[in-house]
Amino acid sequence: MMQCFHFMVEPAKNFTAKIKESHKRTNREKTEPLDEDQQFILELARDLSRVCQRSAVLEYIWNQEDVWPTPLCKVFILQWAYILESKKKTLQTDGWPEMDETKLYNLVNVQDLLQAKNVVLNWVMDLRAQPEQSVWPGEPVAKVLEDLQSAWRWGRAPNLITAMELVMWTLMLQRPDKDMIPQQWLLWKQKTQKIGAVSYIPQPVWDWITDAAVDVALDLDTANPDLLISTDEKKMRCGFERKDIPNYHQRFDGWWCALGLEGLGSGRHYWEAEVGERDWRLGVAKESALRKGFKSLNTDTGYLTLRLERGTELKALTVPFTALPPGLIPRKVGVYLDYDNSQLSFYDVEKHTHIYTYNETFTDKLFPLFGTVEIGKDLVIKSPLVKTHCLCPASCLWG
Repeated sequence: MMQCFHFMVEPAKNFTAKIKESHKRTNREKTEPLDEDQQFILELARDLSRVCQRSAVLEYIWNQEDVWPTPLCKVFILQWAYILESKKKTLQTDGWPEMDETKLYNLVNVQDLLQAKNVVLNWVMDLRAQPEQSVWPGEPVAKVLEDLQSAWRWGRAPNLITAMELVMWTLMLQRPDKDMIPQQWLLWKQKTQKIGAVSYIPQPVWDWITDAAVDVALDLDTANPDLLISTDEKKMRCGFERKDIPNYHQRFDGWWCALGLEGLGSGRHYWEAEVGERDWRLGVAKESALRKGFKSLNTDTGYLTLRLERGTELKALTVPFTALPPGLIPRKVGVYLDYDNSQLSFYDVEKHTHIYTYNETFTDKLFPLFGTVEIGKDLVIKSPLVKTHCLCPASCLWG
């Protein structure tokens, strides 16, 4: 028995060791020698991990296993110099400072970068005066750091920039309440970088998002007459002929769309949808939005949506529309509405990555929106908290 157990476990150990060695070898090949900006990040990671408890994950940065591209290093330095300066100002709130991260790429010059490094170094000098392992990050941050370590080692997180951000912010805080740092970090990332802001959402943060899950059912009175809706009001597809049903004022009669039954006017709400590969749209519609004809369903007409066209073109329907990288096209979409914090965000459920965020002050009730042109494949609404088991699929598919 013991020999058999040893035989089963040993390959797993070898496999893990190979992955770790591959990480080291790949990064050494890519990053030798380090330039000044990369070396700056390395030393910063060393200083942070010396003071902050449970931050061993940063060791992968200062021992050169996780080496960031130089442009990322430059942006990180400029960004955190800005944050450090912002936190010195009076009347500064406890939230993460607002900034347009994408603009930083256009601001990188030698003088700006030198000044930014001096700001960070002045802060680090105070940090070096603190005893080793003297700052407790709080259990929520500690759990996120542990998850990031695992995710990076297994290739789910491309780098450890999130770990650096969370430890930096933890060491800057002057209050003992640190439980909401991971959530504040997510809101900040989605506000400063609307497209693909987070390449891996740590599991504890993902759990917090999905804890807001709501049970969304389709409102039959809003569904386009061409749509077939399942009897459980969770699936939709296009039919072959238009149904003869009342054309209520709230019904879509142009676009193949339907709304959720309940309007959302406060709080946090999360739902998921398995989407087709051709053409779909997801998001929310304002209660006041018009639904007739083929007028564009965009921010000017009361809709906050993503749309996939022809299977390859993913867009946020702003005015004008915002094209999104093909690499962000998901198979299962998570939609997260934080009404009170003015964010509507979209995620790739399978990869735990951020796709796009609308930042807009909400006043109307918002209704979940679903659209498809698929005939042979369902768009399926899911909720992490609602698990249904159908024992008779032939009898409950379509009403």
